[in-house]
Order: sequence, then structure tokens, then C-alpha cells
Amino acid sequence: MIQLEQPPLPQIKITTTPVVKNKSPFGGIFMAIAIISLWAISLGLLLYIDISQFKFWMFLPIIFWQTFLYTGLFITAHDAMHGVVFPKSPKINHFIGSLCLFLYGLLSYPKLLKKHWLHHHNPASQTDPDFHNGKHKNFVAWYLYFMKGYWSWRQIITLTIIFNIAKYILHLPEDNLTYFWVMPSILSSLQLFYFGTFLPHSEPVEGYKDPHRSHTISRPIWWSFITCYHFGYHYEHHEYPHIPWWQLPEIYRMFNAKF
Repeated sequence: MIQLEQPPLPQIKITTTPVVKNKSPFGGIFMAIAIISLWAISLGLLLYIDISQFKFWMFLPIIFWQTFLYTGLFITAHDAMHGVVFPKSPKINHFIGSLCLFLYGLLSYPKLLKKHWLHHHNPASQTDPDFHNGKHKNFVAWYLYFMKGYWSWRQIITLTIIFNIAKYILHLPEDNLTYFWVMPSILSSLQLFYFGTFLPHSEPVEGYKDPHRSHTISRPIWWSFITCYHFGYHYEHHEYPHIPWWQLPEIYRMFNAKF
């Protein structure tokens, strides 16, 4: 497991809107356990099922389901970066965030924590590690530029070794590994980038109008959850970074009621 030094959680000073508190200090830990458990049980079952009789269309809902759970791992790690998975214990909070990123794709929690807070302090700017460099503005180019900042050859080589150990030593079916482990993780990165970076932080025609340089993608609550765990409520997240993902719809309704 990753050896994690406990980095401090930077704070963003909010002065333009009323203070909103996390109403459920224990909700984060329960959500994290539920998502990690669902992901692990689902992947464990899918890697051993016989798919030789499956039609192609049967794979699609299963792949989408596993992609959704992979996205949940990252969203949980993201909430840990904001200290809301388990506010009563930063050590446990950071451990869960580290575990989720390790399971997601051997990602470094301290590295992502530092970059994520650079993003919050300098959104959609040259010092924002998630933003394009002024040249890669379209979806594909921006995604590739974005991923280059988070992936390394060491991670790719390590994951390749794990894949081959699972295939040749543990004798797990190659197709199962590809459809239910490799593909969902890649699709999840596309999902997170599209709904969490590209849509909310793309510059509007009239230019940015708020200091967060983000906007909300308004959609029904159930669809917001399915698409990316309410990550589309992005202005609300930047305004209230200490609020967990499942409370963002409430913040969204609060803003709509005010305006």
C-alpha cells in the first residue's frame, strides 16, 4: 500500500455567500465504504463469470455499471482531498483517499491533492494543472494534455505487469480483464474529465464572469447523479468545497431559490 505523509488540507476563504456546513460528518465514511465495497464485489464477480455466451450488447450495461463504480472511487478520493470523507480524523480521511486512488489506477494521492488545490486556488488559469495550455482547447487534445499530467510510464508499466500476473499466474480470463477492469477505468477517466473539467471550465463565448471560472451544468438530480455523482454542479462545488458530493444538489437548489 502507498506510504502517505499527511499533507495539510488548504482552506479556501469564502466571503461572498453564507456559510453552509456539512450536515453529515459520518455520511462520508459510509458512502466511501459503500462505494469501495460495491466496486470490489462487482469487479471480483465479473472477473470470474463465464462470458463466452454473452452477446455484444450484453456487455454494454455491465461496462457502464463498472465505469460508474470506478468514477465513484475517484469522487470519493476527491472528497477526501476536501477533508469530508471523515472530517473527525484527517489520518483516516487521507488513508481512504489514498486507497481509492490506488485502486483506481495506482495514482498518487499526495500528488493529486497538491494539484487539486492548485486548481481550486487558480481555476482555468495558466497555473491550473487541470486547464489546457491555450492550444489544446478541443475535447480530445485537452483530455490528452490533461492525462499527460497525471499518468507516468511507471504506472502504465506496473498496471501492465499486474494485468499479465492476473492473466498468466492467476489464470483470469483476458476478455474479463479487458472488459471489466481496463475499459471501465479508461471510460471513467473520460467521464470525469468531460463532466468535471471540460464542460464546467470551458470558457464561455462572453468570457468568465465569476472568480471560480466555472459554471453548473443544469440537469435533473437523478441524471446529475448518473452522469458523474453531481460533479456537474461545479460552481456550487467551488463555492462550497467543504460540502460532499451528495449534498451538492441541495446547494444548487439553494442558489436557484436565491436567484
